[in-house]
Amino acid sequence: MSVMKSIIVVFLVAVLAALAGAGFFMLRRPQDGEQRNPKSMARALALRVMLSVGVFLLVLIAWSQGWIKPTGLPIN
Repeated sequence: MSVMKSIIVVFLVAVLAALAGAGFFMLRRPQDGEQRNPKSMARALALRVMLSVGVFLLVLIAWSQGWIKPTGLPIN
């Protein structure tokens, strides 16, 4: 597997981790005397969006440079 494909896979795993972090912050119950901080969940979701845009741009750049090639579905 090429280096660019590995980088894209790492970014996709990071997107899933950011999504899981946002879910954790959404479901977490505040401890005694602690306030719930909705900014944590918003930051995690914003990070997920930024990573998703980054993956999209990486795929476009890699395709335009010829580092990855679309294979598509075989048509008989």
